[in-house]
Amino acid sequence: MTAKGLRVSLVAYDDDLAPKTPSPYEDWPDGEREKPRGLGRYLVEVTDAAGATAVVGTVSWHLESYGPTPGSHAWNIGIGLIPAVRGHGIGTVAQRLLAEWLLETTYVERIEASTDVENVAEQKALERAGFVQEGILRSAQERADGRHDLFLYSLLRDDVE
Repeated sequence: MTAKGLRVSLVAYDDDLAPKTPSPYEDWPDGEREKPRGLGRYLVEVTDAAGATAVVGTVSWHLESYGPTPGSHAWNIGIGLIPAVRGHGIGTVAQRLLAEWLLETTYVERIEASTDVENVAEQKALERAGFVQEGILRSAQERADGRHDLFLYSLLRDDVE
């Protein structure tokens, strides 16, 4: 898939290649914490018309459960891009690619994403990727500056078939 003339791909995660951009979402209030179990990650890579490639971010996913059966599971996805490439549609394409891949390769019927209620750019990116806003998760995320409300978005298998 492309964004403004760049081919966007998801490639195997390599910690040495991942951008080291500071993020308030990883700024834990009590110092270092363990990463969530079951977290999957890919690198976001772009290729220009001349064939030059660059790693510009990461996408991740983890399992959410709304009941005891596998049919009650959903994937929750996230993205982080370097500031220089934000606002060019790369996040929209990368999140859609990840959602489609998860729906094609796993049994889940639902892909979720959440974003801060003040993160208008990510809200627009999710909507362009086909996600539907469902509501507000009150005080759902803890960061160094306190608790934050999030908008919850979803993309269902029926939305892409």
